[in-house]
Amino acid sequence: MHLLFATSIVPDGALSSGYEIANQAIIDALRRAGVRVTVLGFGWPGKPPSDPENTILLGSLDVRTDVAPLQRKLGWLANAVASGLTFASAKLRIVSDETVRQAIAAAGPFDGYILNSVQMAAAFESLFQDRPSIFVAHNVEFRSAAENARAANGAFQRLLFRREARLLEVIERRLCRNARFVFTLADEDRAELGVASDTRSVALPLVTRSQLPAHQGKRDIDCDAALIGTWTWEPNRIGLDWFLGKVVPHLRNDFRIRIAGSVPAGVSSPHPGVTFVGRVPDAQAFVRSAAVIPLISTSGSGVQLKTIETFELGLPSVATAHSLRGIAYKPANCTMTDDPVAFARALERTVDQKVAEVDGSDFHRRQIAALDLAVAGGVARLGAGAHEVAA
Repeated sequence: MHLLFATSIVPDGALSSGYEIANQAIIDALRRAGVRVTVLGFGWPGKPPSDPENTILLGSLDVRTDVAPLQRKLGWLANAVASGLTFASAKLRIVSDETVRQAIAAAGPFDGYILNSVQMAAAFESLFQDRPSIFVAHNVEFRSAAENARAANGAFQRLLFRREARLLEVIERRLCRNARFVFTLADEDRAELGVASDTRSVALPLVTRSQLPAHQGKRDIDCDAALIGTWTWEPNRIGLDWFLGKVVPHLRNDFRIRIAGSVPAGVSSPHPGVTFVGRVPDAQAFVRSAAVIPLISTSGSGVQLKTIETFELGLPSVATAHSLRGIAYKPANCTMTDDPVAFARALERTVDQKVAEVDGSDFHRRQIAALDLAVAGGVARLGAGAHEVAA
């Protein structure tokens, strides 16, 4: 079977965000199921695709809102309002329908589409209706947009997020309704998208890599806690605000916290132990240098890739219940609590008791096996749909 994987940004091998990690995990699972996968989408400027022989590029595009100049943001907003698209989908309308149609034709004969997340699927929706499809819902985007609206600081930003939420609810439900099958990344998302039946959807257990790295020996601990993420993404920002505002004030002054990744302007902490370190050259080495990993998600949908990576590496952690969405197995060295004071005490206790890492290979093997089973089932459903269309 040959499937066209339509996505906003094609894999470039960097795997620098949860979205990119999830995409690669799904593509790898499809290929393990015997599917030939051709990827269609945009590339990051200056970054070639990791698999050029099986990738069709529509051009290059930097979709990050936080680093875009004001003029570009206003252009995206104007395009979104004029077209009735969401802000994220309007960013992709830098090429015409005819250009995308020609790119689809260039893929050669294929059996169906994998519509990867709502952005690309909605931007060129009418072009992906001639063959059966699987829709990959990374999140329940309309609910995330509604949560972002409630957390927004200004009236204008709140208005934009409310618009996104209204549009996304209609679009996501339509994409799910039109798809032969739906992949979600958390079981709870299936009901919210109206596809809870096992004949309509399955939740994919994810991994952050196809193979775990060899055991790297004893860790050199040089901080108490480490967090890394794209904090400019609103759901991540909400979790970071909760951690800095609600948890950190209850930590002792000599508790050392390092926070890596892009942080929005205005994010800070008066706690003397908090250090913002920006981009780090090796994310895995960074988290391994900490005695404990705080898993601090409080909003959004889908699954937390940072949780999966932490469990794969076997690192001690303290997690909110939301951080464990879509995770069937919690290791013994993970403490779960949503109470900020209890969260702070659990962090300190994990450090003071020198809680050890555990072997994450069993977790990884179980995730891979469950992922492959779920993807193979979805491909079988899509294959049945392709035969019906052909008949």
